[in-house]
Amino acid sequence: MEIKTQVEVKFNSYLEMVAQQGASDLHLSVGRPPILRIDGKLYPVAGEEKLSDQAMTQIAQAILNEEQKKRLERERQIDFSIDLHGKARFRSNVFYQKGFISAAFRLIPSKIRTLEELNMPAVLYELTKPSQGFVLITGPCGHGKSTTLAALIDHVNHSRQDHIITIEDPIEYVFDPDMCIIDQREVFQDATDFQTALRATFREDADVIMVGEMRDIETISTALTAAETGHLIFATLHTNDAAQTIDRIVDVFPAHQQNQIRMQLAQTLLGIISQRLVNRTEGGRVPAVEILYNNNAVSNLIREGKTHQINLVIETSREQGMVSLNYSLADLVKRGIISLEEAETYSTDRNELKILLR
Repeated sequence: MEIKTQVEVKFNSYLEMVAQQGASDLHLSVGRPPILRIDGKLYPVAGEEKLSDQAMTQIAQAILNEEQKKRLERERQIDFSIDLHGKARFRSNVFYQKGFISAAFRLIPSKIRTLEELNMPAVLYELTKPSQGFVLITGPCGHGKSTTLAALIDHVNHSRQDHIITIEDPIEYVFDPDMCIIDQREVFQDATDFQTALRATFREDADVIMVGEMRDIETISTALTAAETGHLIFATLHTNDAAQTIDRIVDVFPAHQQNQIRMQLAQTLLGIISQRLVNRTEGGRVPAVEILYNNNAVSNLIREGKTHQINLVIETSREQGMVSLNYSLADLVKRGIISLEEAETYSTDRNELKILLR
C-alpha cells in the first residue's frame, strides 16, 4: 500500500483544484499562496496560506526523483511531467528564483480532443494527409499549440497505418495507439536531446514524427532533412505569424546556408497554423487562427526571401482555405463570441481589423 506524506497529500490537493476549478495552470512560490490561472487570469486560491521556503523545498523533495533532484541543483530548473492517479497529467517546471524554489504546473487533459471539439477549423485535417512534409504550429506560450498538435497526431492515429514517433520534453498528451504504432520519447529519460532523438528516427522506420519544440539549429536542420526524405513532420515554434515563422527558421542559420534553407522550406513546407486563445464574452476561451498553406505563390516568396509579402497571399487566398489572424478575429467579433477590445488586444494590425469590421 502506498503511504503518502502530508506534503504529498497537500500538493495533490493543489493539483486537484486545477481540474476542479477549470484552471490551466498552478503556480507555487515562496511568499505567495498557491495561484491558479483561469481563462488567462491569475487568482490566489481562497483560504490558502502563503507558502514558506520550507514548504516549497519539501514539495520539490516529494515530487522529484533522485536524478531530477541532481539536475535541479546542477541546472537550477527542470522540466518533467506528473501523473495524478491516471486522472490528469501536468507539464511541470521547478526552478529557482531569488535563491528559493518555485514551480509551475500546466494541466494536460487526459482526453485528446478533436479539432471540432477545440473549435479549430476541420480543414486543418488536410495537413495530416500527405506522406511527407513539414507542418508548423506557432503562437505564444499557453495558447494551445500542444493541444492542436495532439489533435492532428491523433487524427493520423485513427485514420491510417503508420509508425508515429514523438520527441517531447516532457511527454504531454499520452496517445492510445489505434491504427498506428506510437512511440513517445521523453528527452533526458529516453533520449539525450532533441536532435539526437530526431536523427535516430531515420533508423527507426518512422512515418510521422512529432517534435515538441524546435529549439536549436541542429534540430531544425534535421527536421527539414526528415521532411525531404519521406517523413511527415509536425513541430511547434514560439512565433507570432507565418511570415515571422519562416524568417525565424532561416535566420537561425549562418548567412551562407540561408539560401539552401529557403529552398528546403519552399519544397517541404505544407502549412503553418498560428493561433491565439482569446477570452469569450461569456467566459472561457476560443481560438483565433491564421492558416497558411504552401502553394506556388508562397513557395516562390520563400525561395526569393520575400516573406513580407506572405500576408497578402493569405488575405487573397481565402477560397483555398487560408485565413489571416485579423479575419479570424473579425469573424469572432461579428458572431458575438468575443468583444472588439479583446480582438484588438490580439490583432497584429488594428487598422486592418477595423476595416474588416466595417
